[in-house]
Amino acid sequence: MTLRSADSLAGLEARARATLGASSDAIYRALVAALDAREVGGGTFVDVGCGRGDLRRYLGARFDTYVGLDAVRYDALPADVDFHAVDLDAPEWPAVGVRGDVVAAVETIEHLENPWAFVRALASLTRPGGWVVVTTPNQLSGLNLLTLLLKRRFAAFQDSMYPMHRTALLASDLERTAAAAGLDAIAIAFSCQGRVPLSARHLPEVISRAWPRWCSDNVLAIARRPA
Repeated sequence: MTLRSADSLAGLEARARATLGASSDAIYRALVAALDAREVGGGTFVDVGCGRGDLRRYLGARFDTYVGLDAVRYDALPADVDFHAVDLDAPEWPAVGVRGDVVAAVETIEHLENPWAFVRALASLTRPGGWVVVTTPNQLSGLNLLTLLLKRRFAAFQDSMYPMHRTALLASDLERTAAAAGLDAIAIAFSCQGRVPLSARHLPEVISRAWPRWCSDNVLAIARRPA
């Protein structure tokens, strides 16, 4: 692992803690729905960028083991979680000694400098026949396209979100990174929850589900490591 200066490590921790280590219920539900649709369960679930470990609650008893990786250990992360501190931007990650039947990164890839290397690292942690799941803000939602037109930046990439949010990706980028990492059975899904443009309110669920690509704040890619 590349050595970093004390200032660099302090900046890494500051960026990590600024995210609060949490995502939305809709994103967690979308991930669980994607796994349930493929009848995926059992074995080890590796949560990369685990934050407070909120996803664990949504997984319920689907997996035998839950492992968390992140730049820092958040105070709210349950004490019994098998946690490993990893600089996810580092060219090489330390050997954590775990392999997952599912390796997931929820709202993490947009915080990093090299999404291609990141997805390769996720694939390397995945057992043959296992699954990789990545979520990120949906840049092609109506909200994002309008924000890009009016403010010349995507909604989640305004100046107030920098340097926490660094890399904006489209669904097609997620598909390409997965394919480049040697994954197959690649599919895209959406959170089916979206904010009304120029408002803090959310669209009615029936509308988000009818037009998920345009009315979802977040996009999900799921792919399998060949057996």
